[in-house]
Amino acid sequence: MLANEYTLQQTVGALYIDHHQWLRAWLRGKLGCSEQAADLAQDTFLRMMHGKRNVHALEQPRAYLTQIAKHLLIDHWRRQAVERAWQETLAVAPETFVASPEERALILEALVRIDQLLDCLKPKVREAFLLSQLDGLGYCDIAERLGVGERMVKKYMAQAMLACLMMDEGP
Repeated sequence: MLANEYTLQQTVGALYIDHHQWLRAWLRGKLGCSEQAADLAQDTFLRMMHGKRNVHALEQPRAYLTQIAKHLLIDHWRRQAVERAWQETLAVAPETFVASPEERALILEALVRIDQLLDCLKPKVREAFLLSQLDGLGYCDIAERLGVGERMVKKYMAQAMLACLMMDEGP
């Protein structure tokens, strides 16, 4: 183990000892669930270890931990919303459609990734992409709806397609 990795582990270890209980209690208040709070607290410290910020020089570690935890909470709530929507879709699906637990997990993971992708797109790019892919509108109709030229719709679609291709390359 390199010396700087060892010091990073020592620093994060000290921060963990000093702030873990506080962070877990804060997350429990937001989530209402002790187990989920424990998981997200652990994830917060892992993200801190693998982050780009110099944790050795933190002046306000709780503020930094809170910032990381808030982002993890948003991801957690977004995933729950996608899971609920997926469960509602399954509830009204024909009985002939039966997915195995493995298939359900893969579909849910794909839906979460798609949701993350859509959230990263600029609003007009996202809207153009959804109008094209979900509503089946042509570029001319999308341009009219968005109040832009057809050329701009082509740019929006190129941006969305590039984001999709980059999503395929991994996290």
